[in-house]
Amino acid sequence: MMKVLTGLAALPILRNPIVTLGTYDGVHIGHRSILTKLISKAKETGKDSMLITFDPHPRQALGLGEISLLSALDEKIELLSETGLDYLLILPFTKEFSTQGANDFITNVLIEQLNISEIMLGYDHKFGHNREGDVTLLANVLTKTNRFVTEIPAQDVDEIIVSSTKIRAALIQGEVERANRLLGYNYQINGKVVTGNQLGRTIGFPTANIEPTNPSKLIPGDGVYAVKFWVKDSTHMGMMNIGVRPTVSNSKHRVIEVHLFDFNADIYGESVRITVCNHIRGEQVFSGLEALTEQLKKDEVDSRRYFASL
Repeated sequence: MMKVLTGLAALPILRNPIVTLGTYDGVHIGHRSILTKLISKAKETGKDSMLITFDPHPRQALGLGEISLLSALDEKIELLSETGLDYLLILPFTKEFSTQGANDFITNVLIEQLNISEIMLGYDHKFGHNREGDVTLLANVLTKTNRFVTEIPAQDVDEIIVSSTKIRAALIQGEVERANRLLGYNYQINGKVVTGNQLGRTIGFPTANIEPTNPSKLIPGDGVYAVKFWVKDSTHMGMMNIGVRPTVSNSKHRVIEVHLFDFNADIYGESVRITVCNHIRGEQVFSGLEALTEQLKKDEVDSRRYFASL
């Protein structure tokens, strides 16, 4: 079972860990490829496997603008716990921490406190103040102390370099199938059911309005999606609309509404999880409620057909 360490104080006795380093937002298939290599080597050599990550995301901590996260910290921990990793070390990322030079980080943290035996990093990974640290610097410092540096080449999927940035772009464009393929799992949104305007029930499509748990969570592009919905330890199929609802509202505020198939229960205030499975269509403006209702019936048919094809 993966152990989560929140900082460098009171570290357990470590077995010369093999480590990797990064934000690992989304824990996508490129990340998992590195972790698979790391975990396998650690087991073969009787050492611990460890990922060193940061919270909050460095861009947020440094005030470099908002970043839409693929995985909030709790989601990241859950995803990483499925990999077989021994330790997840979460270092608090502050402005003070960001001024630490790469050399100091290597010496003070990797060597003196963690006593690592090896570090595995992607070929283009940068770390430390002004992103001065890289594989070359690590090799120059660590090999002098009989520690190893392993460079992981770019991970290709159908000739597309896997990166959190490309996954964010795909989700924003509504290309959820592409995003899911690069993630290696269906994109998730955790949230709570809140009160909406209850218009849906008047046209035969009652919806649960969802407020994401983490306000920094990336919400896919406007449109209709086939989704799976977890609430009260049960799973349901449904369709989700994301957007400003131009047919019924003049507001520019985006909302997330989920209509569940064959479901009739009060779930206000409940914590839920949505997995976004398939893009059905983009957001449209209709002439009125009658035209909207007819389209929703088609959306339900398309969504049910998608789930039936699995």
